[in-house]
Amino acid sequence: MEESIISVLNARVLRNVFGDSDEHLRTIRKAMGIRVITDKDKIIIRAEDPETARRGAYLFEQLQRWADQEGGLLSSDDIQRAISEVQQDGKISSIQPIEVYGGRRIHPKTAGQAKYVEMLRQKEVVFCTGPAGTGKTYLAVARAVEALRCEGIRKIVLVRPAVEAGESLGFLPGDLQAKINPYLRPLFDSLADMMQHDMLQQYTEEDRIEVIPLAYMRGRTINSAYIILDEAQNTTVSQMKMFLTRMGNNTRIAVCGDVTQNDLPAHKKSGLVDALVRLRHISGIGQMSLQESDIVRHSLVQKIVNAYEIPTGTTPVQEERLADVPGEEAVSLL
Repeated sequence: MEESIISVLNARVLRNVFGDSDEHLRTIRKAMGIRVITDKDKIIIRAEDPETARRGAYLFEQLQRWADQEGGLLSSDDIQRAISEVQQDGKISSIQPIEVYGGRRIHPKTAGQAKYVEMLRQKEVVFCTGPAGTGKTYLAVARAVEALRCEGIRKIVLVRPAVEAGESLGFLPGDLQAKINPYLRPLFDSLADMMQHDMLQQYTEEDRIEVIPLAYMRGRTINSAYIILDEAQNTTVSQMKMFLTRMGNNTRIAVCGDVTQNDLPAHKKSGLVDALVRLRHISGIGQMSLQESDIVRHSLVQKIVNAYEIPTGTTPVQEERLADVPGEEAVSLL
């Protein structure tokens, strides 16, 4: 039996790592195949082989660090993601957290997200694609808030194309602003998670935060700003060109979208798909593709994404057999 020993940061952190009624601890023991013993200010990890003991010790070190930085708010999904990364790569993605307001830090939860955040810090224009729940827009908004807080950016501009996803804007009640609010609400939700309501309201009134439909970008040049285009798969080629050429001095751009959820008419080419090919070799522009393994919403979201990638027409038996298989592997099994 091999053994590794690490120090306990403090009792509060340890309680949050172990979870309510040791729920997280039981999950870790079962998944990692280790024994865990606490002795005063130490955690003793025992396993059948040295590598498993080492990975177990590393896992607890990183979870303690997360719990300490995040105030102890570790969810069961956080535990599962950490276990998965340690088992696959022997380490948990580590990168400087994004600093937003109120002393809050936002940590990338997967290796893909860590690479994305690093790219957002290094490149002036970043394209990020991936399925729902991978944090494409949320992390870009967090990075924009961080830049607004401490890097001399004057404003944040959040943009969405008002494309009708099976609904008609004309039949929605209210004036134009009321009609487009449902399209812009997800961006406000991300902002509201990173700053207090009074500050968000003040910054919006002062025009330091602007949330607008894509059509309102035409004819503008925006300087000293962080501009984020969400749902970019719903732009046309001409709209994407118009958006990207709004970039002024000291401005950064993040373009986020899911190429599998295009709501454009069938005869319209997606501006996001076109730009990924057209701009791929330009220095200063980064491209990141997040995968199903980067999904960080409720654990069911990843299963739902996988299920929708299983071809229609499969039998109930096939569907049950493939339900927990990643989409690309599922297709290959049929």
